[in-house]
Amino acid sequence: MIAQDTLAPPAQPPAGPPAAAPAAVGAALARTADDKEMLRAAVELTRDLQAARADIYWVDLLVSAGIGYGALAAAILVKGTLPAVLFGLVAALALYRALLFIHELTHIHRDALPGFRFAWNLLVGIPVLMPSLMYENVHTLHHARTRYGTADDPEYLPLALMKPWTLPLFVVTALLLPSALLVRSALLVPLGVVIPPLRRLVWERASALSINPEFRRAPAEGVFARMVFWQELGCSLWALFLLAASFAWGWRPLLIGLAVVSFAALLNQVRTLVAHLWENEGEAMTVTGQFLDSVNVPRGPFAPLWAPVGLRYHALHHLLPSMPYHSLAEAHRRLSAHLGATTYDRASYPGLAPLVGKLVRSTMKLG
Repeated sequence: MIAQDTLAPPAQPPAGPPAAAPAAVGAALARTADDKEMLRAAVELTRDLQAARADIYWVDLLVSAGIGYGALAAAILVKGTLPAVLFGLVAALALYRALLFIHELTHIHRDALPGFRFAWNLLVGIPVLMPSLMYENVHTLHHARTRYGTADDPEYLPLALMKPWTLPLFVVTALLLPSALLVRSALLVPLGVVIPPLRRLVWERASALSINPEFRRAPAEGVFARMVFWQELGCSLWALFLLAASFAWGWRPLLIGLAVVSFAALLNQVRTLVAHLWENEGEAMTVTGQFLDSVNVPRGPFAPLWAPVGLRYHALHHLLPSMPYHSLAEAHRRLSAHLGATTYDRASYPGLAPLVGKLVRSTMKLG
């Protein structure tokens, strides 16, 4: 289951013949030639923005987690439904932001922020039963030049080319994620210790934050395998403690916690829904094609809430995957000023609602 900037609105498409069908658009994106000027500018204009600032990362994580857990405790302890709901909403938004640092962990160099990965797992990943193992060595496949948008991409579905009913189904299934994670850590992982086929199945099918149902995860090896062991152990012990405590002292805290994480997962699924145009039909794409199939929302007033930790600049992130989140707004400003209304500007959109509307219209054309 952040960066601020103010830019001119994206250029409007020129008047012309009726828009092409989604499948035709997807094929055109796959055949898009690389804009070498844009790619060169992305590298040359942002060299001084590549360093991850430890002070920003640590303060942001600790404040977000602190507010999240404080609001969650208040939601559990307060009397009255309305105050509990309000505190729950604050908790969901703050923990959602804290959770999304899992995305940063997959891109920053292991030596860039000493102790940050361990602290994030201890403070957020394990308590929410979503440790970094579920994204590390998975999300980077989404950025692989020959995998993006293909059947081998764990984070891609051609939603714009699917039936209309798939969109609400895609969103609401996120509500089941916290309960599924609880079952996974409390039951399936411990059983997998004594049932190797189950352990293999859980690892391949239920150990990655993936939206592609055909994705099968490769076995963990080396240092990563040792990290997986300790993270799985921590999650299983915590999940069993939560269940035991609920049997002993009541289910209210656990149910409220599940509801809070469910809402955070729902927010993330909505964000995922508009992170890309989802118009690729499975062909390998150029970097520019991947960029144009991705989305920047530089001006949306609520974007820092539904796309925090720099994810409002998702298209730019696909140009510069290792760019720390706190540098994306400045990088976007520089590239927009330098490139003007060119290929770069075509990936910018005014907000969440227009993107959802565009996706719905694409699916409606397929009936």
